[in-house]
Amino acid sequence: MSERHASVHRETAETSIDCSLTIDGDGESSVDTGIGFFDHMLDSFARHGLFDLELTCDGDLEIDDHHTVEDVAIVVGQAFDGALGDRAGIRRFADRVVPMDEAQASVVVDVSGRPSYRFDGEFSQQRVGGFTSILARHFPRSLGQHAGLTLHVEVEGANAHHEVEALFKGLARALDDATRRDERRSDTPSTKGEL
Repeated sequence: MSERHASVHRETAETSIDCSLTIDGDGESSVDTGIGFFDHMLDSFARHGLFDLELTCDGDLEIDDHHTVEDVAIVVGQAFDGALGDRAGIRRFADRVVPMDEAQASVVVDVSGRPSYRFDGEFSQQRVGGFTSILARHFPRSLGQHAGLTLHVEVEGANAHHEVEALFKGLARALDDATRRDERRSDTPSTKGEL
């Protein structure tokens, strides 16, 4: 069984990012984006998805956190796309509902090769530490665009920390389920023959 792994380097005038991702990992991570809460969310994403993730980002945080969060999502999406290859043998579809105290997030994913995104919900506070809460809405969109995912996400609650954390955990669990190999299948799960 081949290892599903990819490394991506992306450099722009706004960010410099190095990412190494193994889909069939142990949930080990080493993350440094310069945004403590975002690092915590990426660590949680790796742990709950059982992905091995090494990521560093040097971003223009003197401006704000937008470029860092968006570009990290792009790179993680590119790493998923590279690690999945032709997507042969995967389950493809998954959904997860994850609670975090009073908050709840629902994530539905199709590893379709066709990016599409729907989000429903609001975040109860504007910021969690140095992280702008609305960027948690943006993260799955950028990741999905570059990984070729259809994603439907819903979030509700009363505490932005819990809402964002439930979203990242739900995204991790749904992606783990959808990208898992199905022992009954060796072909690509599509009537087209490719994703």
